[in-house]
Amino acid sequence: MQATPTSRFAAVDMLRGLAMVWMTLFHFSFDLQHFGYLQADFYRDPFWTVQRLVIVSLFVFCAGLGQAIAVQQGQSRGRFWKRWRQIALCALAVSIGSYAMFPQSYIYFGILHGMALMLILGRLLAVVWSATPGAGWRLWLLGVLALALPRMAEQAHALWPALDFLNERLWNWLGLISHKPITEDYAPLFPWLGVMCFGLATGQWLVCRHAAALERASQALGRGVPGAPLRGLAFLGRWSLSYYMLHQPLLLGGLSLLAWMRPV
Repeated sequence: MQATPTSRFAAVDMLRGLAMVWMTLFHFSFDLQHFGYLQADFYRDPFWTVQRLVIVSLFVFCAGLGQAIAVQQGQSRGRFWKRWRQIALCALAVSIGSYAMFPQSYIYFGILHGMALMLILGRLLAVVWSATPGAGWRLWLLGVLALALPRMAEQAHALWPALDFLNERLWNWLGLISHKPITEDYAPLFPWLGVMCFGLATGQWLVCRHAAALERASQALGRGVPGAPLRGLAFLGRWSLSYYMLHQPLLLGGLSLLAWMRPV
């Protein structure tokens, strides 16, 4: 079964929605720490750093899934670029907003910035290899290479000090660094392009070979007792960018109001 050009797979939206809920809880905890209600180290404590790793991985993997499905369904270039412009403008807004709050560590290449770049590369890969039989293994291989590159670069830095320029802001968006930059959010091209490639490969495999099963799973997940919460996740996944841009201002606004009302 091939998906129709206008169909959506609720299961994919639910997975993205799950990432949104998890991200909200993570950001709410970070905001509580920022306002002094919680003592936590979000930069070194594995309890928090591993959560961030998994949340970002879910977002990027879902983006790869979405691109594979969109290409297989014949999404137009105009629709793709319209969505890309929305993401790029939101990335700019995040940079401006984070500079206002954290001028010394503002976000200059966070998850939305990385997503904007990776979507272009992912789209090219999906288009070039969508009609190539057995192209999935190439995407998996490229993904593994992208995951390995930062570690290889770290070792190369130790051998060739001249590579230190890759730590500068002009180049560290690549991720080929020897130490992490000071910024509130950092999602460089490598290794995250690898996760995008895994999503692309999985999406091509699902749509080309198991579209009917994916559709049945999407329908089944929305039925029964847990149906309403799962449909809520699917709705959230469909409006992920809008929710992403609104949730932090609302959380920060609420906590700012609470701090203002709290007796001294």
